[in-house]
Amino acid sequence: MDSEHTYKTIQAPSEAIYKEKGSKFLAFAVPCTTEEQIKEQLEVWRKSHSQANHVCYAYKLGFKGEQYRANDDGEPSNSAGQPILGQLSSFEVTNVLIGVVRYFGGTKLGVGGLIHAYRTSAKEALENATIETRSIQQILELHFTYKDMPAVMNIVKQSGANVMRQDFELDCTLTVAVSPSDKETFSEKFELLQNVTITDKGLA
Repeated sequence: MDSEHTYKTIQAPSEAIYKEKGSKFLAFAVPCTTEEQIKEQLEVWRKSHSQANHVCYAYKLGFKGEQYRANDDGEPSNSAGQPILGQLSSFEVTNVLIGVVRYFGGTKLGVGGLIHAYRTSAKEALENATIETRSIQQILELHFTYKDMPAVMNIVKQSGANVMRQDFELDCTLTVAVSPSDKETFSEKFELLQNVTITDKGLA
């Protein structure tokens, strides 16, 4: 697979538990694609672990992990969020949120101990996840008349484009997915069909 047009993420949520000197670190790795989803998930953890001392987290969003954040939630600076974020980078995954819930066990771990605990628990959560490589797809919306339908469907079929949605009412709309590198070639095939317009709906 062309690495430029693929990314790695986790298939489903996963968990891990790490214990150190009485403290419990519950790590959760969850697939997320928006900041809204992240806020909702953090709220769920805070409510379900209301007795916990800290809910630290880090996330990466975007096909290249270009959106990211780390949060220590009251732990010493860079002792929790950054070690979690470091594991997201090590595993080269994106569109993933990792939260680590800490229940204090009475013995202070020191900054070095905290870094080790948060890093290890995040690492184990990712090790317990199924990591998969997905293709980035270019989404295109085709608008055309019934008259052009046979020609349009023929081009789509020959191109091997993935039909995601079709809406045939007064006019016809077809939503398809192609590889970003095939976008131009695919669009050019419709140039002779004057009544067909193509709208770029971005990457997915």
